[in-house]
Amino acid sequence: MRRAKISIIGAGNVGATCAHWCAAAELGDIVLLDIPQTETMPAGKALDLMQASPIMGYDANVTGTTDYADTADSDVIVVTAGIPRKPGMSRDDLLATNAKIITSVGSEIKKTSPNAVVIVVSNPLDAMVQQMWKVTGFDKSKVCGQAGVLDTARYRTFLAMELGVSIEDISALLMGGHGDTMVPIPSCTSVGGIPVTQLIDAGRLEEIVDRTRKGGAEIVSLLKTGSAYYAPSAACAQMVEAIVKDKKRLIPVAALCESEYGVGGYYVGVPVIMGKEGVEKIIELKLTDTETSAFENSVNAVKTLVASMNELLSA
Repeated sequence: MRRAKISIIGAGNVGATCAHWCAAAELGDIVLLDIPQTETMPAGKALDLMQASPIMGYDANVTGTTDYADTADSDVIVVTAGIPRKPGMSRDDLLATNAKIITSVGSEIKKTSPNAVVIVVSNPLDAMVQQMWKVTGFDKSKVCGQAGVLDTARYRTFLAMELGVSIEDISALLMGGHGDTMVPIPSCTSVGGIPVTQLIDAGRLEEIVDRTRKGGAEIVSLLKTGSAYYAPSAACAQMVEAIVKDKKRLIPVAALCESEYGVGGYYVGVPVIMGKEGVEKIIELKLTDTETSAFENSVNAVKTLVASMNELLSA
């Protein structure tokens, strides 16, 4: 049986670590691509990963390249390409530069892997995945963004730390844009089946939510010379696994909502069923009035971001 072909565009920290997670889990054969200016760097990282396989006991071919021809006919493509955040820089500061990069990458993907499921990781996420969908012209199910899995993981981590319980017992959901307007859904957050609101008071819970919203910036400020990559790449690998194994995972991702939630044609974080076809179904929840208001505010922020991107690209 043919192995899945997984191409990762961008061989920086997020891309290379995603390749590591995917190889270690034997999700398929991996192509790690970066721009020609990086010369042999992707090949070096790929070879290093291959040499780790006899030690760690995984069987996956990893190839490093600067040529999109090597990514041809990929089943899944993870796009991490773009400039990373630096201390004091917001995701939105990356808008103009990364929108042009995504446009270039999307054009290459359209030519070389027209049947792939594309997972966008580049920031600002919601605008970048919108641009990827526009450039490729792929079905909306085939283009999605990784944000909800990461944001929810951060939220679950902070809740487990607060309560002193195993992260395995934390079930949570965040929706909306990837950034300061992300929306926690308390009605879908529990600890061992117990609603989180019975274990943490409203004020403290809001502090944890606020830390989650700023989770990426907190790591940027600690690292000083880069941004988070272990958790973002692990989140990507979980999405890749859901696709190549057709797992039908119910996870939050940035998906194109049209009639759903009344969004009207924008990518925003929502719970979906993810399988071999990509985003196979968007799950519509009955939100409380407070949750609905917060979600609408987050969607409006995404719309403003996309409008700014389109203005910059047309200038």
